[in-house]
Amino acid sequence: MPGIVTYILVGLMGIMGGLTSLYLLVSIPVLLVWKIYRKIRYGYSLYY
Repeated sequence: MPGIVTYILVGLMGIMGGLTSLYLLVSIPVLLVWKIYRKIRYGYSLYY
């Protein structure tokens, strides 16, 4: 029985880690593109 619970927990932690990695993989380039767009369109600083 402890083996089944361990497998379930490992699977859940793997899914959570994968979702976190996917979020970072998508959000960082989107943030950079958004900041560059604002710089070009409105002249805002890239650092704020």
